[in-house]
Amino acid sequence: MTIFRTVGARLSLALLAVVALVLGLVYLIVVPSLRNRLIDTRLNDLARAAPKLVREYNQSQRDPDFFSNAAASTSARVVLFSVLTQSPTTLAPQQGSLPGRSLNAFFDDPVAIHSAKTALLERGTVERNGSEFAEAAIPIGRGTGKVLLLSAPLHDALADVHAVQRRLLFAGGLALIVALLIGYGAARIFAGRIRRLERAAERITSGRFDEPVADSGSDELGELSRAFDRMRVRLAGLDHARREFVANASHELRTPLFSLGGFLELLEDEELDEPTRREFLETMAGQVRRLTKLADDLLDLSRLDAGRLHVETQPVELANVASAAVDEFAGVALASDHPLEFAGNGAAAARGDPQRVLQIVRILLENALVHTPPGTPVEVAVRRADGRAEITVTDGGPGISSEDRAELFERFYRGESTKASGSGLGLAIAKELAELMGGRIELESKPGETVFSLVLPARDVKAREPVAV
Repeated sequence: MTIFRTVGARLSLALLAVVALVLGLVYLIVVPSLRNRLIDTRLNDLARAAPKLVREYNQSQRDPDFFSNAAASTSARVVLFSVLTQSPTTLAPQQGSLPGRSLNAFFDDPVAIHSAKTALLERGTVERNGSEFAEAAIPIGRGTGKVLLLSAPLHDALADVHAVQRRLLFAGGLALIVALLIGYGAARIFAGRIRRLERAAERITSGRFDEPVADSGSDELGELSRAFDRMRVRLAGLDHARREFVANASHELRTPLFSLGGFLELLEDEELDEPTRREFLETMAGQVRRLTKLADDLLDLSRLDAGRLHVETQPVELANVASAAVDEFAGVALASDHPLEFAGNGAAAARGDPQRVLQIVRILLENALVHTPPGTPVEVAVRRADGRAEITVTDGGPGISSEDRAELFERFYRGESTKASGSGLGLAIAKELAELMGGRIELESKPGETVFSLVLPARDVKAREPVAV
């Protein structure tokens, strides 16, 4: 049946089984124990009374009221046996506490026979005519051939046991019903929380991240729900970043492609003069370079996201890398009227990937040259201090606002003061590459000065390793 496949039904049945097991154990332990205790108590009473009755019998053998008085004082039937034969031992009831009543039921009474054999006080239970009796038998002196038997019915004691049995069964049945109701209610609530979590997972699977996963419980299911909600928030952020990434990448690709298409149409004009044609070709080459750089940036980002971008960590001299980058951008700085200077400040050996370090310095230099007004001085410096080595790129531009600094290293982010030619990927790539090498990018900015620093772990000066340049 499908109802037993639900968590609620299974939890209810499990609780019901546990309660039934506990009640069954209580029944099996309490009822037999109570029964045995009541029987033992009756047997002990008879065993204590038997020696006393023997003494009274010996003192008043001819008292006609002895058996009736003994029966009244012990609440038991008193029977006197005579031993007929010793081997095998056979007994015959001779006199009882109920005159006129037949004593045939007491022939070969096992407790009396055992007492005659051992010549000791014996006790036990026997079943006679469908009823159970507690009995105690004791010989009357030695060599007399007589045994006195006290036989008490157990129906009153067993009736108490049966009453306890009935009450236990009734209480157990009531407890099972209550346990079933409580278990089903609690399981239904628990199953409802699981179903809410299941619906939340379905929403997240279908790409709907707007509705939070709410569960105020402090148990494991509540912790799981909060983990689901953290996952929802993370996935929502990733989905938003993916959408922005696709939109921005499409825009960055479409702009140069549209420009190239327009120039190609213009180049089809046969009346176009040669200087204009060369100008168009140079502009087209610039757009191709822009596309190539964007494609390289996107490829680096995809490799970073997939964890497939490998860096070769080795000793690298930052002064040599900074000098090479300054030489590479000297022409660009001259063309854009940016005084570019390299301040060595001595050697600064670090650990990192030389090619990726150079790539980061290129990004920082390009950022300083492109996004500051003409005439803004730019300085590249290296230094080593406190177990770290760093390359700094400092420009004397207007600075970066606090709003822009908060999101400057996000992908495709371009502040209000940023030129439209930038893709917004460079600083994001630089940050992730630096972290991949165990370093970081630091930013300090104020009006008139902006400093980007690539900080890397310094190389141990005691190590004698070849330094990459």
